[in-house]
Amino acid sequence: MPRAAALCRAGLSVGLLGGFQLSSADGLLPAAAAGSQRLLAFLALRNRALARTVVAGNLWPDASDARAHASLRSALARLQGSARAAILTTFADVGLAGGVGVDLHDARAMARRLMVPDGPVTPSDMDEAAIRTLSADLLPDWYDDWVVIETEEWRQLRLHALERLAELLVEAGRFGDASAAALAAVRAEPLRESGHAALVRVHLAEGNQSEALRAFERYRELLRRELGLEPTPRLWNLVHDVQPS
Repeated sequence: MPRAAALCRAGLSVGLLGGFQLSSADGLLPAAAAGSQRLLAFLALRNRALARTVVAGNLWPDASDARAHASLRSALARLQGSARAAILTTFADVGLAGGVGVDLHDARAMARRLMVPDGPVTPSDMDEAAIRTLSADLLPDWYDDWVVIETEEWRQLRLHALERLAELLVEAGRFGDASAAALAAVRAEPLRESGHAALVRVHLAEGNQSEALRAFERYRELLRRELGLEPTPRLWNLVHDVQPS
């Protein structure tokens, strides 16, 4: 591979969190055609070379084999310049080129580090950018079958990571950041009790009993209104000692 092409590929990055983006070391690249975006996103999610038949069948499932393969060729042809360098093709396979970054891969690695007990968490795993990353949806408004499964996997991973991040930030005495992480978990899934529990724990750790009670009551009202349920005993126990007698 020519040196120039290798450097070009090494500077490319596919963004999947918060929406599709393709960027180089010089900034965002012009938006690719819809079919080309879907091709890049699919390859970035799979993170390995795939048979052309597999790619075409997943991206154009309702088309005939001939039509699906024609659509794949068109999606490749529409990628020009630096964007084309993001993909390696052979007669049989298609894959993301080596050296092309994918934000989701980095975000998953960070989330998993956060959830390892006494694991090797880095300072950047606990900054504001980490909270923003874990707050971002995967390819919002994309409803292809191959996206939906990945979206749910990322949702579960990031919710657990945000809750754990809030806990780690409390231990570090960074209550403002801890509150931001817990609130991000609550916004991502308002009916999930563990996110609200994380927020209550932040307020209690900071000594803000009234804030803890308000957070508890807001969740209790939401749960009653939406599902006709009450919080579990675990959440009740968190505020038991600060409930008015």
